[in-house]
Amino acid sequence: MSRGRLKVYLGYAAGVGKTYRMLEEAQALRQQGVDIVIGYFEPHGRLETIAKTEGLEVIQRRTMSYGGGKFEEMDTDAILRRKPGVAIVDEFAHTNVPGSDRLKRWQDVQVLLDAGVDVFTTMNVQHLESLNDQVYQVTGIRVRETVPDWVVDEADELVFIDLTPRALHNRLERGVVYAPEKAQRAMENFFTESNLSALREMAMRHAAHEVEEKLSFVPGAGTGTGPQGAPVNEDAPRRNERLLICLTGRPSSAILIRRGKRVADYLHADCLAIHVTEPDPPFANGREAVERHMSFARNLRIETHVVEADDVARAITDFAREHSVTQIFMGRSASQPWWRRYRETVVQRIVRRARDMQVTIVAERRK
Repeated sequence: MSRGRLKVYLGYAAGVGKTYRMLEEAQALRQQGVDIVIGYFEPHGRLETIAKTEGLEVIQRRTMSYGGGKFEEMDTDAILRRKPGVAIVDEFAHTNVPGSDRLKRWQDVQVLLDAGVDVFTTMNVQHLESLNDQVYQVTGIRVRETVPDWVVDEADELVFIDLTPRALHNRLERGVVYAPEKAQRAMENFFTESNLSALREMAMRHAAHEVEEKLSFVPGAGTGTGPQGAPVNEDAPRRNERLLICLTGRPSSAILIRRGKRVADYLHADCLAIHVTEPDPPFANGREAVERHMSFARNLRIETHVVEADDVARAITDFAREHSVTQIFMGRSASQPWWRRYRETVVQRIVRRARDMQVTIVAERRK
């Protein structure tokens, strides 16, 4: 049984028309005789979008109890029993109610794809994990629902749904996206024109990167293979970059992971992460934080390593050379007490020892 195909409709904000476009294409397929159902649709009271569901079979949602309330989630098992050719699944980044079979809706979609069901889905660019810090810097809002980049990268097709920020503001003012009172609050907070312009640029850049990525895998070209066995265009430029992310227990490691992984993806580079621990650490307060960061890195498909050593700088640079690393990503060293001000920091020592590599020191920018 072949795996289902994933089509992602990508936007930069609610109201740009992702779901409308998805349903429009669903209706066209229904007219052609394709077996297509709505697995999950979030109407948000938008009458024009709701009208696009007419005639499409809707799979009943699953009702779940949590915290004294009732919540509705996509019934993945019901879709599997129905086994359609295509399932419409709105809001890809959604977090399921505790007690669900899977934590995230994108994980439910993976189950459908594994069962051979094609899926159309929607998401906004700010839900991409690697852009989380960048979005926070621009908007001041920390997006909590995220999708790992590799999940979107593996989509068979990505459609960018564009609308100018001014046109989106016009839709908000007309009450097309939200009720008037909610729309006004939105325009004063997240939906400011500067925020929307920045998010739109991120979405356009990501869509362009995805197109470039897809074009580098041309069926029938050359003899090599790429992701999922896709033939590689042998004429495409090759890079031999390998990137190493240095992790600690500090909160900034999460920023480092996202930034490093995004750069690695753009460079088509292998990405590794390392944490250096002392053989007999005097205290283990940061061990739990380090494990969280290592787990986060593994979820983003970064190869992780733990090395025991007394000399952190030497361990990192030796590891980098052994693994043919070309770029090292690390955070700034912690502030030194006054009596150690004139000693080299770990970062300074790595920079001195790794003259044959590029060392990037990622700043901890604060809003």
